[in-house]
Amino acid sequence: MNGLEISPFIAALPKVELHVHIEGTLTPALRWRLARRNNVPLPYATYDELLESYNVLYNHRKEVHGDNGAPTFLETYFAGTQVLCQEDDFYELGMAYLEKARDMNVRYAEPFFDLQAYLPRGIAAATVLNGYMRAQREGAERFGVQSNWIMCFIRDRPVEEGIATYEAARPWARIPGGHGLFHAVGLASNEYDRPPMLFEKAFQMAKQDGLHTTMHCDVDQKDAADHIHEAIFDVLGGHGTERIDHGLNALDRPELLQGLASKGIPLTLCPHAYHRRQATDVLFPKLRRLWELEGVKWCINSDDPTYMHNVWIDGAMEKVYHYCGLSKADMVQLSRDAVEISWADEKLKAELLQELERFEEKDC
Repeated sequence: MNGLEISPFIAALPKVELHVHIEGTLTPALRWRLARRNNVPLPYATYDELLESYNVLYNHRKEVHGDNGAPTFLETYFAGTQVLCQEDDFYELGMAYLEKARDMNVRYAEPFFDLQAYLPRGIAAATVLNGYMRAQREGAERFGVQSNWIMCFIRDRPVEEGIATYEAARPWARIPGGHGLFHAVGLASNEYDRPPMLFEKAFQMAKQDGLHTTMHCDVDQKDAADHIHEAIFDVLGGHGTERIDHGLNALDRPELLQGLASKGIPLTLCPHAYHRRQATDVLFPKLRRLWELEGVKWCINSDDPTYMHNVWIDGAMEKVYHYCGLSKADMVQLSRDAVEISWADEKLKAELLQELERFEEKDC
């Protein structure tokens, strides 16, 4: 946290999280326990060695910056998924996140999940999705955290494999006759030379089913601004995606900011993820500039907290609050924007906005 502590104000602020990868919330403790339960070998002799592995400063983009010998973030992330094998594993992972969300005053979340990472290992779609669905339903009852989930296409895997995965997952979608686990599709994993338009067929299928669409356009990736341009102006027959995950490089080109504003496409930003690679005096002025722009909405999220120094949404919000010099009223407005950006139903949105109004009257 760069010496920052989470303030009582940020801790108490009601929150909505729209950009968190459920596999990126797998704690070392749960990973260790599931590995032992499922007889999955880990390259660590002791739990302390596993813990130490999370302190590695991952070389996030081997293709761009070269290989320094350390495991990349994505290599570590997908290594973690190997311990997830049984329905109860996915249930426990989902419940652990939703309990943590409750403790951070997150009222509503839209977690990403990577079904495509499991099917090649012979794990049935039902095993994964029933586990997450149990967590979705029980987490709402036990912890008061409502959630709608987002299935990701793994973009460095073949597109046709992603389409087959979507077809396998379709009975769990929020469509007529579906179980209602997920209401949107997105993209995940390595973006290097894998622009959004490669997945046009997959997104068209989901859109025809009535699902929402969002697209990762990671920060400072190769061709990052070009990917944002495709997401705004080219995908879905030129209509554009409904949301962009990350997308901070829209600041690089005026036409991208204009496109976001004119089409009403918001960004789900993960400030700590960028702070790992950008200096404080570089990153936070960008966020401040984005905050001051008319017509471009964004919200604060955690991304993959257990693989990113264990900084969750509350820590990310504290950083923006502190380094951007925002007021308490500004932070409440960012939370309002998150509610409005979300795909929660209108009744829940109204309840969340009313809670934020009460909070602002009391705490600001």
